[in-house]
Amino acid sequence: MNTSPRVLLLVDLQNDFFPGGPLGVPGAEAVFPLANTIQDHFDLIIASKDWHPQNHTSFASNHPGHAVFELIDLKGLPQVLWPDHCVQNTPGSEFHPKLETDKIHKIIYKGTDPNIDSYSAFFDNAHQKSTGLETYLKENNVQTLAIMGLATDYCVLYSVLDALQLGFKVTVIKDGCFGIDKNPGDVEQALSEMKSAGALITNSHSMHY
Repeated sequence: MNTSPRVLLLVDLQNDFFPGGPLGVPGAEAVFPLANTIQDHFDLIIASKDWHPQNHTSFASNHPGHAVFELIDLKGLPQVLWPDHCVQNTPGSEFHPKLETDKIHKIIYKGTDPNIDSYSAFFDNAHQKSTGLETYLKENNVQTLAIMGLATDYCVLYSVLDALQLGFKVTVIKDGCFGIDKNPGDVEQALSEMKSAGALITNSHSMHY
C-alpha cells in the first residue's frame, strides 16, 4: 500500500435506511451502481454501520408519550426521536443485499451505547467516545477520504465534519449521497455546511482518482 492510500467511506448502506425500511431514504437504491463500481478506484474501503441496542435512547418507542421525529433534550443534547432502526443482529441492520461487500476492509460500528446517539462514523454526538475509525485511518497513513452514503443530512454530514476537524482532507461524492430532508432544504443546507467546513463537494464523474 502506498504512503497515503485512497480511501472510500461508505456510510450506513443498511436495509433499514432504504425504501420500505423504518427510516427509508427516498431514492436511496440509486446508490448501488456507483457504490459497487467506484470501489475499484480505492485502496481501502471502509463501511460504517448503525448498530443500536434495542433500548437505545434515540428510539421514540423508548419514550412513551413522545412521537417519531419529535425533538427532545437528552442530557443536554438535542435528540431527534427515530423509529426503531438498525437494531443489532436484526435483518434491518445488515448491509443491503445489492451492495457488493467483498472488497470492504473494515466495518465501523456506531450508536452502540444505549445512552447516546452517534451520527458520525468517528464519534458519538457528544464526542465522548470514539468508534476507532480515526485510529484505524492513522495506522494506515490515511490523509484523504472520499465519503458517500446515507443520509446526507445526518450521518454523512456529521462524519464529514468530524473528519475535517481531525485534519483529514475530505471529498463528498454528491451523487452517491441521499438525504432524509425531514425539513425541506435540510440536504442543501448539509451540503453547504460541509463545503463551508472545507470539504470538496463533487460528482463521481468529475473525480480524479
